[in-house]
Amino acid sequence: MTSQGRQGPLTDIRVLDCSTVLAGPFAAAVLADFGADVIKIEHPRRGDSMRGHGAQVNGEGIWWKLISRNKRCVGLDLSDPEASEIFKQMIADADVVVENFRPGTLERWGLGWNRLREINPGLVLCRVTGFGQDGPYSGRPAFGTLMESMSGFAYMTGAADGPPTLPPFGLADSIAGLTAVGAVLMALRHRDAGGGGQVVDLSILEPITATLGPHISVYDQLGLIARRQGNRSVNNAPRNIYRSSDGAWLAVSTSSEPVATRALRLIGHPEVTEQPWFSSGAGRAEHSDELDEMMSAWIGARTAAEVIAAFEEAEVALAPVYDVAEYLADPQVVHRQAVTEVADEELGAMRMQNVLFRLSETPGKIRHTGRRLGADTDGLLSGEMGVTADDLARLRARGVVA
Repeated sequence: MTSQGRQGPLTDIRVLDCSTVLAGPFAAAVLADFGADVIKIEHPRRGDSMRGHGAQVNGEGIWWKLISRNKRCVGLDLSDPEASEIFKQMIADADVVVENFRPGTLERWGLGWNRLREINPGLVLCRVTGFGQDGPYSGRPAFGTLMESMSGFAYMTGAADGPPTLPPFGLADSIAGLTAVGAVLMALRHRDAGGGGQVVDLSILEPITATLGPHISVYDQLGLIARRQGNRSVNNAPRNIYRSSDGAWLAVSTSSEPVATRALRLIGHPEVTEQPWFSSGAGRAEHSDELDEMMSAWIGARTAAEVIAAFEEAEVALAPVYDVAEYLADPQVVHRQAVTEVADEELGAMRMQNVLFRLSETPGKIRHTGRRLGADTDGLLSGEMGVTADDLARLRARGVVA
């Protein structure tokens, strides 16, 4: 297996990404960013649904360009027996398969774990579904929205007197995707330490629930159910969004007593820090109304630039509420190259989020955006696997390869 310009710690890893919206493709993209040879397998006639998901430019899906970056694209109908045989040949040289079909789908195609394990005992099969591979809900159709609802996230999010609130983006899927990256690397570590391959059974519901903090344990021990607090926290105060005199929104967080003390001294209320309740985060949270009133009055009398400068000098945590244009212009974002420009075959240059983290010795890299359907089919099937031109033409004519 050649690196083909790939760089990073995973250049010896090959991943077959058979998944669709959104957790599996995100996990595969992160692995590709750090050097893995990720082969995106999608339906040869319909293509991946992510191609048409979200904003478009001249019929090209922008999200597809992001989520499929650094991947080779092959059109292959896994439900077809001939295509299934090609996939089995690919399995022999693969390290990881990522899939998110409903449980039992791969088995129905003759591609279940027992068969894949026979072909490649060191394979890691990452199965991402809404509810997991077993249980009474395992066969249900599911998207991240349902997991954001069931986990408690939506119930805990929103104004205290308003309805539960869903995020306007794929939060549960993204959390699950990052979780899948860690799970796959753990499974590969086990394999490379002398163990064999294994199945990663990842439910999208469970990772987002894990991010919500101790709410389950609090309920277990105290019988308390987490309620919607708006922008406030039950653990500390002041913690909210405040508006400056020139109309900018600014977020303040005082998650420790020293920071809270510096904040109240800065805004001219040192007497509050002497109150008995001020020494604990929960005590301050119980006095959120009066603390918010003080903070709002001070910030509301000053411009955003004045507030930011004063908070920085006083070493109190504060940040502006950005839209995307403001984020792109921020000097910290620019300095870190958190957004990078990548060449695209259809759209020219386009900006997107850079790799997730920096590795000093084996950095990742974005080499290209998501490619057209079947862009790499010939190179892989004919160039690397020995499928003849005649067979490839015949399979294309049948619609099982693109």
